[in-house]
Amino acid sequence: MKDTIRNQEELMQLLDDLFRNEEERWQEFYKDRDRDIPFFVDAPDENLAAYFEMGIIQPGRVLELGCGAGRNAIYMAQQGCTVDALDLSERAITWGRERAAEKEITVNFQAGNVFTTSFPDIPYDVIYDSGLFHHLWPHRRIQYVDLLASKLRPSGHLGLVCFAPGFEEEGGAAERSDKDVYRVVGSGSGLSYSKERLTYLLSGYFEPVEVRLMNEHAQNEPVFGKRFLWASLWRRK
Repeated sequence: MKDTIRNQEELMQLLDDLFRNEEERWQEFYKDRDRDIPFFVDAPDENLAAYFEMGIIQPGRVLELGCGAGRNAIYMAQQGCTVDALDLSERAITWGRERAAEKEITVNFQAGNVFTTSFPDIPYDVIYDSGLFHHLWPHRRIQYVDLLASKLRPSGHLGLVCFAPGFEEEGGAAERSDKDVYRVVGSGSGLSYSKERLTYLLSGYFEPVEVRLMNEHAQNEPVFGKRFLWASLWRRK
């Protein structure tokens, strides 16, 4: 019966429907590639590059969630990784495939919803998320953290980049309690998380390796960096 909940997934879907349509939103977001969007640059996150340069992350099997136009996925493939990359936007995936083809780099790009996509049974060595986590509603965040844990091998690394609080005027996002997200029905352009809250949310499965603010980098530099973002690395327990 319409609007009558009988299982957990129907509850999740009902809560999703309270908010905007995320697939339509991100399809529209990537419609104009010439927009002045900081992460439209073709450069990897500065922290990700540092992990490889310092040998913290070694080449292996990688899953990137919310890959956008593929700047980080392509970089990891260039470092010798086998990369699966997923994004909700077909337009973002098309752009990523074009970038990879221009560089003659192989990345397994796929358009899809992280909660309905079937992933390989073999755990990944690295999972990377640069900007998906902070756009999740709280009811989906629980499911997402469980998914990360199930797809990452023991002692594998989770790289997570998300909004830090206190930088709204510089392009960041507000910090809201989970209750407030539902009370006002929305999260604006994302949610920021304190270091303590982030650790609390992930501590069931992960231990922190590094949690710091991103280093700021200009748009024309070979790496991407905005100081209103957390650059964090976690190890699967």
